[in-house]
Amino acid sequence: QVQLVESGGGLVQAGGSLRLSCSASGRLFSSYNMGWFRQAPGKEREFAAAISKSGGSTDYVDSVKGRFIISRDNAKNTVTLQMNSLKPEDTAVYYCAAAQFGLVPKLPALYKYWGQGTQVTVSS
Repeated sequence: QVQLVESGGGLVQAGGSLRLSCSASGRLFSSYNMGWFRQAPGKEREFAAAISKSGGSTDYVDSVKGRFIISRDNAKNTVTLQMNSLKPEDTAVYYCAAAQFGLVPKLPALYKYWGQGTQVTVSS
């Protein structure tokens, strides 16, 4: 069992930055690939970024490449999403998730554990 708690969301102007953190409790955090997903009002939840168990591999949705950076600290059981050059279209609830299988999975169905989400709002 893994419990995930996100923090760091908020309101920011376009062009600004936010840093989301996800703290994991439970055993063997390093046994899980970690992902960030986001869901805007009226839209389906979409993949944003993922990082492999060791942190050696990462993947991003095209719309955030070059702006977002995902990282993890297995000693502290945390995964972080640094979001730069934010745009109004980045506005969404951001969720942290953990997956046991795959490398940097993009499909929500592959993730077993989810956090409660944190709101990110980017004003124009």
